[in-house]
Amino acid sequence: MESRSVERKVASSSEVSNPNGYPKLVLASASPRRLALLQQAGIEPDALLPADVDETPLKSEGAKELAKRLARSKAEVARKVARTREDLKSAYILSADTVVVVGRRILPKAEVVDEAAGCLRLLSGRQHRVYTSICLITPKDAIRERLVETRVRFKRLSRDEFERYLASGEWRGKAGGYAIQGLAGTFVVKLVGSYSNVVGLPLYEAVGLLDGEGYPVRSSWLEAA
Repeated sequence: MESRSVERKVASSSEVSNPNGYPKLVLASASPRRLALLQQAGIEPDALLPADVDETPLKSEGAKELAKRLARSKAEVARKVARTREDLKSAYILSADTVVVVGRRILPKAEVVDEAAGCLRLLSGRQHRVYTSICLITPKDAIRERLVETRVRFKRLSRDEFERYLASGEWRGKAGGYAIQGLAGTFVVKLVGSYSNVVGLPLYEAVGLLDGEGYPVRSSWLEAA
């Protein structure tokens, strides 16, 4: 599901010194959705350093705890890499992890059709919760975190909707087996909370964290006008 060409393009930009002298930002993710959300806010990461971590929940671990643990783990792995590079040793590190839960059941990041089908059966006609934890590591290695919850209710899916969505393949690699910004947006009856949180990065909280720690989040806004 991830766009490796996007990853290479952004990562290559980190080899050149920031022409404006601004501090650099590393996004610890290869997700094109998270990158697009940051770009929507006028923020262009200087590098993508996706972290390969085991996302299996620990015994008795809840959805909130899982999201927080994984977001921090991803940020810490990316920090280890960034701090060994001259061009990124003083960069901000931003990571996120999204978990979908029905009741107390954590849904997988669907990779095969059986997993996606199981997710859709649980989501159909019910409310679920989406948690995204954001972790920011500053150039001085301070750690700042936020956890965001959004409640989403799906319509009861018809057999045709169920089968055609599975056939679309859009669910692949998505937490909970769906992408709200795509075809599955037509399944949403009600959403309470942050829409961008469900996509994968709650923008209000992410920008607030960066801004609060001194990253120039609005430095490019005049250029976009």
